[in-house]
Amino acid sequence: MPQHSTEILAATEAGIARAAQLLREGKLVSFPTETVYGLGADARQGEAVAAIYEAKGRPSFNPLIAHVHSAEAAQRYVEWNGMAETLAQAFWPGPLTLVLPLRAGHGISPLVTAGLDTLGVRVPAHPAAQALLRALDGPVAAPSANPSGKISPTTAAHVKAGLDGRIAAILDDGACGVGLESTIIGLAGPEPVLLRPGGLAAEEIEAVLGRKLAVRDVHDPLTAPGQLLSHYAPGAPVRLDAAAPAEGELYLGFGPGACDLNLSERGDLAEAAANLFGHLHRLDALGKPIAVAPIPEHGLGEAINDRLHRAAAPRD
Repeated sequence: MPQHSTEILAATEAGIARAAQLLREGKLVSFPTETVYGLGADARQGEAVAAIYEAKGRPSFNPLIAHVHSAEAAQRYVEWNGMAETLAQAFWPGPLTLVLPLRAGHGISPLVTAGLDTLGVRVPAHPAAQALLRALDGPVAAPSANPSGKISPTTAAHVKAGLDGRIAAILDDGACGVGLESTIIGLAGPEPVLLRPGGLAAEEIEAVLGRKLAVRDVHDPLTAPGQLLSHYAPGAPVRLDAAAPAEGELYLGFGPGACDLNLSERGDLAEAAANLFGHLHRLDALGKPIAVAPIPEHGLGEAINDRLHRAAAPRD
């Protein structure tokens, strides 16, 4: 897949400005956080987010964390509440992710949330990450900057070794302080839920909130990669590899041809990935069976087909 040379940018004012411009252009930029280097894309641009999965290889569409520069910035995208405010004041910037309902007009790509109506947001403490997020003044979706299944990177050299030529740039600010991933707390319901333990101890969070955290359900979509995809499925039956719709079916197309909605008229898999969850939701709202055109089984098509097969699986 390598297509271009990856720029190495110093964490200077000029380097950070260049990194922010590349993100605005829909490119991928790796940047340091307090734990590992992240692989960032503008969370508002679906095709840029799709490119994250493609660059990492063996893609699977799971929720991504949106990194922002402040609690105020987070409130542009999620519905805030008292518990969120309490935790943000105590622990942000830092290794804590809060999962909250999306707010109306949020502008976040459905590929970031994997079709859910919630978003995980975090304010990283690393100075270079903070500077980049403020220069962009927008949300950056970012998993770890390594090929799927490989060791998480803690230096720019690690990122370059795994992703050189697959991403636009690496913002180099030396070695990260190696630590655990962020702790994820779900605040979308009436009680706070520990969705993933991490670098911030649950006891510290409970002390600040003055209450115990609920134990996460094993079926929660944020428990681990791969588990989300069986969580959401359209209410109506889904039929795959359909050359044309049957009577009474809606048709989700790919490539040129008549259909109700088209994942990508030009047959572009990145565009199809960016449109996948949003199009499924729109068709599902119409309450009719959905037929889906064949999707090539290569590159991002593998993940698209995986998601579609789970959506079409028999349900009790």
